[in-house]
Amino acid sequence: MNIHHLPKENCTASVWSGGLTYEYMIYPKTARYADRDFVFRISSATIEEVPSAFTKFKGYHRYLVMLDNSLHIEINKEKRTYEKSEIMEFNSDDEVTSYTKGIDFNWMVSKKVSHHKLIITKSEQHYNAQIIILFSLDTTVIKINEESYDLEPYDLLVIKNQEKENVMLHFSNECLSGILDF
Repeated sequence: MNIHHLPKENCTASVWSGGLTYEYMIYPKTARYADRDFVFRISSATIEEVPSAFTKFKGYHRYLVMLDNSLHIEINKEKRTYEKSEIMEFNSDDEVTSYTKGIDFNWMVSKKVSHHKLIITKSEQHYNAQIIILFSLDTTVIKINEESYDLEPYDLLVIKNQEKENVMLHFSNECLSGILDF
């Protein structure tokens, strides 16, 4: 089992049509965002332009969570509202337009991946997935099988668990928890 701590402060910004995006991780490491050949990508973005059309990614499932406020959005011309920290799921090739400024969490997963899920986690969780992602919403201590990791807001912890061992997690505060199996 390999555990990687990816602090927000180490992410480099790049420009998208509606603001800035900060890539935490692209998997596999040899993949390129521009080539759209990744299995998954984790990022956080600022939405600075209203309205903003989200970038399309054919063949990907997407999770988005607003980190600082609610989200007023249209998906394929249907108006929806998501509260702060509410998980939004959609096909990444949908027509998506945001009418809210703010900061979000993004997780794009290839539709070739058989099993993936994102939830908001508090207290304790057990996983045996190949990849476990943990995104801190606040200052958080995450205990993984008795070892502690201190995370600042918007830090990411990635557990690569190829042996699919049973991993026990304990959280001092809420986190976004994602699991992925190939």
